[in-house]
Amino acid sequence: MHGINGTGPVSRSALAIALALGAMAQAAHATEDAATTSADGARTGGLAEIVVTATRRESNLQKTPIAVSAVDSSRIAQAAPRNIADIAKFVPNFSAAELPGFHAASYAMRGTGANNIIVYYEAPVAVLVDDFVMPTIQSQLLDTFDIAQVEVLRGPQGTLFGKNTTGGAVSVRTIKPDLTKVSGKAEASYGKFETFDAKAAINLPIISDQLALRVVGGYRSSQGYMRNGFNYGPVVAFAPTKWAGATGSGDGRAIGGERIASGRAKLLWKPSETFSTELQYQLLRDNSPVPASVNLTPKGNASYLFNLLGVGASTGNDLYKLGGITNRIDRFIDQKHGSKVSLDGVYSNTDIKLDVGTITNVIGFQSERDRLSNSYTGIAPVAPDGDVLSLFDAQRATNRKTFQEELRFASAFDGPFNFVAGGFYQHDSVDFCSAAYVGVNELFGATTPWGSYNDVPLFQCSRQRQNSEALFTEATYKITPELTLVGGFRYTWEDKAWQGRQQVAAQQIGIDPETISIMSLSDFSKYPQGVISLKTKVHEPTWRLSLSYQATPDVFAYFTYSRGFKSGGFNDNIGSNNQFGDDLDAYAAAAAATRPEYADSFEAGIKTEAFGRRLRFNLTGFYVKYRDLQRQVQVPVVANGVPAQITAFFNAASSRVYGIEGEIQARPIDNLTLNAVLGYQNGRYQNYTPPYPAGYDLSLSPLDRTPEWQWTLGANYVIPLGEHKVVLDGDVNYVGRNLYTQSISSLANNTYLPARTLFNASITLAEKDDRYFVRVIGQNLTNKTYLQGVQSVDPLWVFGLLGRPRWFGAQVGVKW
Repeated sequence: MHGINGTGPVSRSALAIALALGAMAQAAHATEDAATTSADGARTGGLAEIVVTATRRESNLQKTPIAVSAVDSSRIAQAAPRNIADIAKFVPNFSAAELPGFHAASYAMRGTGANNIIVYYEAPVAVLVDDFVMPTIQSQLLDTFDIAQVEVLRGPQGTLFGKNTTGGAVSVRTIKPDLTKVSGKAEASYGKFETFDAKAAINLPIISDQLALRVVGGYRSSQGYMRNGFNYGPVVAFAPTKWAGATGSGDGRAIGGERIASGRAKLLWKPSETFSTELQYQLLRDNSPVPASVNLTPKGNASYLFNLLGVGASTGNDLYKLGGITNRIDRFIDQKHGSKVSLDGVYSNTDIKLDVGTITNVIGFQSERDRLSNSYTGIAPVAPDGDVLSLFDAQRATNRKTFQEELRFASAFDGPFNFVAGGFYQHDSVDFCSAAYVGVNELFGATTPWGSYNDVPLFQCSRQRQNSEALFTEATYKITPELTLVGGFRYTWEDKAWQGRQQVAAQQIGIDPETISIMSLSDFSKYPQGVISLKTKVHEPTWRLSLSYQATPDVFAYFTYSRGFKSGGFNDNIGSNNQFGDDLDAYAAAAAATRPEYADSFEAGIKTEAFGRRLRFNLTGFYVKYRDLQRQVQVPVVANGVPAQITAFFNAASSRVYGIEGEIQARPIDNLTLNAVLGYQNGRYQNYTPPYPAGYDLSLSPLDRTPEWQWTLGANYVIPLGEHKVVLDGDVNYVGRNLYTQSISSLANNTYLPARTLFNASITLAEKDDRYFVRVIGQNLTNKTYLQGVQSVDPLWVFGLLGRPRWFGAQVGVKW
């Protein structure tokens, strides 16, 4: 029997322990430079130096005046993550999840995050791969194979990384080709839920010391850990004949799962020590089954109409057996063949080293095509005659093309002054259409002139063209050998043009639906009926000022003030069921772009090492003031006499968040490495005045995606065995309760992710030089039932996405 499990508040003693360790670290002095590995594969000495590129040049993590966490390839390997979201546990105050109904990233840091799939919504945590900004959350759940390092920068990064980094930035560095030798590696794993994963990389020098190719590929599949076992009914209240007596009785088959192929080819040309260029091609083919939703409508809550209609939450206690998918297939929706994402990208990174510095050019083009189907209620009604009915089945289709270029110069002067300066350009083109079967309307006695809502698709289409340019610089001046001043400034110009049509049946604009494809109605030159055009333009400065002090060779302290902004966006999720009728002015007002959102951050940190680099302790305190917050609220509406809801966005709030972030890494004895991560956040609204009427003060709700406490404790122990070694690795991770979706109808209808604690472990038998290994992996060992995301579709229903239950698997690998 399962329920949504959590744990109580974390003791404040964790903070006291962290502060005590920090004081101990400041009192000691390092005597060794780096970790070493003995002939039998044992780890000896202190911790290795960590090099990051958070300042757009290489620097020692312990001397970088930014709150940045680095997760290297060895830690990633031991954790065996499914994707980049699984490494969030190694970073304080970094929350990573997936959106309910989609294979899409939902990242949050320091009081701000993403919790919706709207294609024009700009997420506040940027993700970059080899300096190319990934433009959509649908492609940010990156595979972690053949990654050299992941750097997570916390807090606004508006100077060097630009817009949409008010929460922070995730910078992924993939492994470069090796010019000197043929090499490769391969891994395969199999586990519970028929999870299969195979990956390989091969490195081929073409011209010795000048030209090399590295090719990486992988495939992942799984059966899915949810079951199609919804069970409720019969349908009541206002139900016409077709729906009267309908019930839900799933077939019990596994649903969800994955079918993902990915690849990367990197060609490195380095004809001299002063010039190098890397050309990269990336592909992703995600043909995964439809993500499995579970209906979580609170039983007995009369404010949710699904309860009154007899289609509320399923009966039963094991939520993993209560998923619901209709598997509907027709011309505009194809749930049987999954939720498809196809991505192709071509990028190049060029460095020219001069006596005075390095010129870097990053240029790339990415094309993404999404066809995302789902039953967003987590319910699949079955009529008495056996026909499957659609309460709300939809397919979202998106075609997106993005071009980017960044040209920058990083000086290498001998004196106290150095700087980074450059320019950035991005063009982003999006075409979007959705087709929805809103059978729930029939439960209120509504029909269309062309047939039942269960059979007549409703289309909502829009498109956007965006240009963004920026100039930036950041200068460093050593006032004394120990005291350093950093000042940075960026100016961004952004133009967006949007066109859209509210949700209509094709027949309403004189089109036979049998003659069109799902994307054809986004061709507004061919079908201009009911289309509105909007534009928005912003010019925004961002800046950073930092003062750092190297108190001793092992103690580094800094203070930083920075400003960041998150771009405004249009809303593609209004105008449901032709809500505004022929009043296009009202529709335009509702669809208009929000203004930018701003973050002013004050941050102080100390970074220390001690006992011959046996102990590393970093502690950060921060205070962030947000204004013109872009808030998402589910607003109940009545369209054509039928209760419904829209997702509304508006600038109506300001908030403040303060907290601490601690990271400890220790090697008390050879072969044993201990890790601890602690994050604390206190966030609240200072005002919250949406333009919609409400029966309560919205500021009484907590900030969404802001758990008060997060922490991870981990250990890694190496046991030498002659020519082999055994590696024991484990961690426990806690994330506190946090709001996911805010309701405008009732505080009681807010949806939360309950607190959860997860235990993970692995045992590895490897050759001492890691030429081959066998690993046994266990994740969520206590079998906690927990939520990754949950949406309140107020006033109709609630649905969510469950995290994976207890999982065991085995992995083998070889490298040469």
